[in-house]
Amino acid sequence: MVAAHAPAASPGLSCCVVLIPSLPPGFLQSPALKMHWVLLASLWLLAASPTFSIFQKPTGSPATPRLQYLLEPLHTAVHTQRGATATLPCVLRALPRNYRVKWSKVEPANYGENVIIITNGLYHKNYGPLSPRVRLRHSHRYDASLTITDVTLEDEGRYRCQLVNGLEDESVSLTLHLEGVVFPYQPINGRYRFNYHEAKRACEQQDARLATYQQLYKAWMEGLDWCNAGWVLDGTVHYPIINSREPCGGRLLLPGIRSYGAKDKQRDRFDAFCFTSALQGEVYFIRGHLNFKEAGQACRNHGATIAKVGQLYSAWKFLGLDRCDGGWLADGSVRYPITTPRQRCGGLPEPGVRSFGFPSKELRTYGTYCFVGT
Repeated sequence: MVAAHAPAASPGLSCCVVLIPSLPPGFLQSPALKMHWVLLASLWLLAASPTFSIFQKPTGSPATPRLQYLLEPLHTAVHTQRGATATLPCVLRALPRNYRVKWSKVEPANYGENVIIITNGLYHKNYGPLSPRVRLRHSHRYDASLTITDVTLEDEGRYRCQLVNGLEDESVSLTLHLEGVVFPYQPINGRYRFNYHEAKRACEQQDARLATYQQLYKAWMEGLDWCNAGWVLDGTVHYPIINSREPCGGRLLLPGIRSYGAKDKQRDRFDAFCFTSALQGEVYFIRGHLNFKEAGQACRNHGATIAKVGQLYSAWKFLGLDRCDGGWLADGSVRYPITTPRQRCGGLPEPGVRSFGFPSKELRTYGTYCFVGT
């Protein structure tokens, strides 16, 4: 046997020796045979030696840095509702001599972070719009957990607890999830009328905000099926389909979230997917044959206001509001919430908020849904 050595390996790479069978004397005298054997030996080397594989990983690659001072949280997601108090855990395993802990909210749309609070263990300072509603829990000397009171729809997202210790720092990330409901929304003048900014404003006017893609996906998993495309918070456009059908991407496509991707926020026009969470109040129905103006006055006579679309969805989702009567809402639409589907209440098999659209505001056919805060 003849030992053929592979070329010297780069630092950190393994090398090997490949054994080639010995040949009879005079076997390589023919130039053609000599060239044939050189090619064969080269192929043998390449096949036998992992040194030359593009998948070879250098030895001594740096490992993922481990946390030295911060404890890894048991759960990185905290679930809450609007109006509740939520705590994002951040606990130190040891106290460095000089350190600071900085909490911030990650804002992907702006490619940055908004600082919320900074502490050195003795003193702290709050920053930004969350300032009046946040504090450090401080249940013990190692506890730097962040408590948010009166949670709002805008509080949902990713947060970072960062320990700064001289030139070194480490951090943990946590996500605040709000339990809620996603609903499609379009204005009185028909579908595909909103640019991005108008869609965002329309949701806010209905006690909601533009849904995130993750919220829309969760709603689809729970049964949302809607054939009109709508804006979501990151400026992309989608629609969720449970039952594949011809007008909604075709029968051959599997159920899922159909996507148009990112669109021009000024020029392109679609509907909106809004998200709302638990109510801080109550929605109730006033029976009658009222036009839109009379409906608003009827609510005011009871110390309430005419309910918004998001408030009706929230009452249906969280309070189980079930009413087989169409009623006026603040945007001029007429809707009614059904938690127990039945034939005489729309005839649809799934629970949901049914809509009569936007009838003439002079029509005296419906009652009204009112909202009173707590």
